[in-house]
Amino acid sequence: MWFWFAIIALLCWSGSDLFSKIGCQDAKDKYSHLKMVTAVGLVMGLHAAWEIFVGGVEISWYVILTYLPVSMLYILSMAMGYLALRYIELSISSPICNSSGALVAVLTFATAGISEDLPVMALVAVAFVCLGVIALGFTEAHEDEELRRARQDACNHHYAKSWIAIVIPIIYCLLDALGTFADSRVLEKLGEGSADACNVAYELTFFVMGLACAVYVLGIKKQKLTVKQEAPKYTGALFETVGQFFYIYALADTEHVAFAAPIISSYCVASVIWSRLFLKEKLSLKHYMSIGLVVVGIVIMGILDI
Repeated sequence: MWFWFAIIALLCWSGSDLFSKIGCQDAKDKYSHLKMVTAVGLVMGLHAAWEIFVGGVEISWYVILTYLPVSMLYILSMAMGYLALRYIELSISSPICNSSGALVAVLTFATAGISEDLPVMALVAVAFVCLGVIALGFTEAHEDEELRRARQDACNHHYAKSWIAIVIPIIYCLLDALGTFADSRVLEKLGEGSADACNVAYELTFFVMGLACAVYVLGIKKQKLTVKQEAPKYTGALFETVGQFFYIYALADTEHVAFAAPIISSYCVASVIWSRLFLKEKLSLKHYMSIGLVVVGIVIMGILDI
């Protein structure tokens, strides 16, 4: 079943990318990313309740507070990812955001050194991802404005050339990498058996942050919600949570982790495909070559289980 769990996780997370993009791309709605945080928080809160009251997961304030820095890094990174969708194509933002694994590797190399047992291909994979992200940034910054406008005409959504468009996904990448790095350290402190409790702690924290965003957007800023605008956000939130569920079970089959990890890691490829099919996004050859470097690096890291 590991294969189907991995495929479902891939489809759900790429689907979450697609619907989150649809829900957050309106440049006129400057609170769309906070509304998205609310949507994900509510769905995750419901799942946390299920895990506690039906699944029997034991949770304590000690676990919640110990895991809080990790939770906040993950939540802030996702908020930045949703914000980025307002300024840049999903085809570009998804591969950049998925490059956090390479930064985790860099952080590990910087703090623990490069192990003698580390395969050369691991270093090559990290280099591919880093070069691909740099190339994407260079391509975005130096693309001719007329060519940009021409290729964006097909999707009826134009994005201005801006440093924000690349910086925000990179900030997501940095925060997510720090979260992943801190995650491993906290799990070492709490013990491997605390993984389920930590996941519930993360979901409960997300729920609280979602409520806080709702109070700010609806109560303080007096924003109105419409079904047409919010439906994609909650669909994306549902896909995100279901994907997380199947991700855990796909990797629970330890005999096939080396096969499941690269399948799931390549979900940004599906995101690029969905954005081309459903959002009509069209990139230049240089964009796709840069994305290709990133994707190859991500898949290699998944195979090597960095």
